[in-house]
Amino acid sequence: MKPPLLHIHGLRAGYGRAEVLHGIDLRAEAGSVVTVIGPNGAGKSTLLNALMGVLGAQGGIEFDGQSIAALTLEERVMAGIALVPEKRELFGTMPVEDNLVLGGYRQLRLRNPRWRAQLDTVYQLFPRLKERRQQLAGTLSGGERQMLAVGRALMSEPRLLMLDEPSLGLAPLVVREIFHTIEALRRTGVTLLLVEQNARAALQAADHGYVLEMGHIALQGPAAQLATDERVIDTYLGAMRAAPAA
Repeated sequence: MKPPLLHIHGLRAGYGRAEVLHGIDLRAEAGSVVTVIGPNGAGKSTLLNALMGVLGAQGGIEFDGQSIAALTLEERVMAGIALVPEKRELFGTMPVEDNLVLGGYRQLRLRNPRWRAQLDTVYQLFPRLKERRQQLAGTLSGGERQMLAVGRALMSEPRLLMLDEPSLGLAPLVVREIFHTIEALRRTGVTLLLVEQNARAALQAADHGYVLEMGHIALQGPAAQLATDERVIDTYLGAMRAAPAA
């Protein structure tokens, strides 16, 4: 049986002496969308930062059947992992297209002679970025900045794309657009690990879901099943009945 693209087992991570994640087990099959939902402070961003190598961690992290626990952040990028952080971390004084070109670092290092062709793919996914390709990133709207952050990550042609709160601070119409983009990304074959507070939209977009509470996996299962679980409805969906759907 082919191993999952991402397999985490017994993962522990935190900040200094404060452990935030307490033995996390998680799997993501190739080409799937996996979401992690939970309240503020549950450890969702810590999980993504540990997987990316931003934070030190203990436990097993396997990517395509190989352990990457000892790899540096740069080595994980080169292996085909990309993270769109919650704060997006764009270069605001540089044009949109320059931000995207910087995202092609992995393909440049891999000596892919057609690495710039990925720009066309990103512009097809986000036509608005093409319209604004010479505009400074810092002058974009919130939704456009999120598109640029995702587009920059896609420039490396990752096999695993991790999204940290992509809908945070965006207007409902823009949130719908972001989740339509997630559906479009699914069709490209990239594996997505989505951390999101908008539980309703996240579960609608995902194949499998995990509920993270206080650093532990409290529930997991097919996303459609979690969306009908009474505990999930009461805790995460009951107050979000008007939340925008994908």
